[in-house]
Amino acid sequence: MSASSLFNLPLIRLRSLALSSSFSSFRFAHRPLSSISPRKLPNFRAFSGTAMTDTKDAGMDAVQRRLMFEDECILVDQTDRVVGHDSKYNCHLMENIEAKNLLHRAFSVFLFNSKYELLLQQRSNTKVTFPLVWTNTCCSHPLYRESELIQDNALGVRNAAQRKLLDELGIVAEDVPVDEFTPLGRMLYKAPSDGKWGEHELDYLLFIVRDVKVQPNPDEVAEIKYVSREELKELVKKADAGEEGLKLSPWFRLVVDNFLMKWWDHVEKGTLVEAIDMKTIHKL
Repeated sequence: MSASSLFNLPLIRLRSLALSSSFSSFRFAHRPLSSISPRKLPNFRAFSGTAMTDTKDAGMDAVQRRLMFEDECILVDQTDRVVGHDSKYNCHLMENIEAKNLLHRAFSVFLFNSKYELLLQQRSNTKVTFPLVWTNTCCSHPLYRESELIQDNALGVRNAAQRKLLDELGIVAEDVPVDEFTPLGRMLYKAPSDGKWGEHELDYLLFIVRDVKVQPNPDEVAEIKYVSREELKELVKKADAGEEGLKLSPWFRLVVDNFLMKWWDHVEKGTLVEAIDMKTIHKL
């Protein structure tokens, strides 16, 4: 039995969800990528040169393996200043996180529909870190590429969020314009996954209110569901009780415990702009 069947909540299967129209929150000016000079792209080299997996990686899913070595994450210091880049593989090895203090930039998207329900996903069982845990709509990394390094109004991170919503959930760009994302804040956290793998991220928290069509990618997502505020509280209670091994991702739990409910108020009131604090980096 899937852990999700215990929630007593409406479960949205992988072929579902065709909603219409849009409901916007707050708009940022979009800076055309053509206006960015190539010389502004930092030319740092990766911190660590690991290029081969060990025998323990033999069972890694082929799609996840490709992403682990092709994707270059953005390394930052604790003030969010870009200091280099490295492969997704190297950035998620706990030995690198602990010994080299590798910290990379990330984002977490919280997508609400026009009924103010939050879209959650259960991560695929092939994910290298935190497989089969429930989490917010989409969690990933901006990559070390020109379009995702743009600092102005967190445009690079918003570009990355739009890209990953398509990759993971099949949400087309037209349904989630980059100008509709509201960056509310940043947090810094560290979380081991299974001993070998873990996270050490400076995470941008992006909110968006849109009705979208969802077509999840099974390589990334096992299940999805929309939840109300009360349904999320029940989900958290079940996770705390450890029913049937139900787990929430550590970054999602940090947001739930520290920010989400008060920000949900702003979602419902249409006042997200009042909650923005991009100056503070919350160390949790």
